[in-house]
Amino acid sequence: MLRLPLALLPAAKEISISLSEKEIHPGQEIQGIVTLNYVGRFDSVVINSQIERTSDIFTYVALNGKKINYPYARLYILRADLGDRKSIEFTAKTQHVPLEGNSSNAKFRASIIQEHKEVSSDISFVKLLAS
Repeated sequence: MLRLPLALLPAAKEISISLSEKEIHPGQEIQGIVTLNYVGRFDSVVINSQIERTSDIFTYVALNGKKINYPYARLYILRADLGDRKSIEFTAKTQHVPLEGNSSNAKFRASIIQEHKEVSSDISFVKLLAS
C-alpha cells in the first residue's frame, strides 16, 4: 500500500459545487449541492449562474427543500440563515433555448464571501441542449 506524507495528500476543498446533470433541455430542472468545508469566518455564500454568450438566466426554484421563486442569476445565502448546515441544496431551471441544432454552455459558481471579498470558490458546468 502506498503511503503519502500528509503534505502531499489532496486537501478537501473549502467549498465545492456539484450538479445532478451534465446536460439539460430548456425548462428542465437541475439540482445542485454546495458543500462547505471552510473553517474560517464568512458572511455569506453566493451561488451564481451564467449562460455563455446570452443574457438569459437560471431561475432558482428550491433552496434546501423549500420552494422559492428567485428570478435572478445570483443567489445570496447569509451565514446566519445557514446555521450549522454544511451543505446547501438548490434547484434551478432556465427557459434558454440554444440556436437550433446547437447547444449552450452554462456554469454555476459557488463562492464564500467575507467582508465583501471572495475567500474561496468552485465551478461546475452544464450543457444546455436544444429540444
